[in-house]
Amino acid sequence: MSEQTVVRQVVVGMRQGLHARPADMLAREARKWQSRIELVAGSQRADGKSILEVLTLAAEAGTHVVIEATGPDADEAIGAIGGLFERNFDED
Repeated sequence: MSEQTVVRQVVVGMRQGLHARPADMLAREARKWQSRIELVAGSQRADGKSILEVLTLAAEAGTHVVIEATGPDADEAIGAIGGLFERNFDED
């Protein structure tokens, strides 16, 4: 059985970028899923389940981020995490 990988590109829409609160929300959401969740911004890659790794991306407003989910619930995970970006992590 091969693992499915789902990829989605999002844009950081919050004025302050992907700071501590949204990074925490993202990591908490990612940990709900069995799939491996990774974020890619430029040449950096981070484990989406680790708030510290997400913060190391230093993703400012307007940064394009690729979300990669690999595993049995990859579609659902991408939908949930992509939704956080679409809602600007409820900051508006």
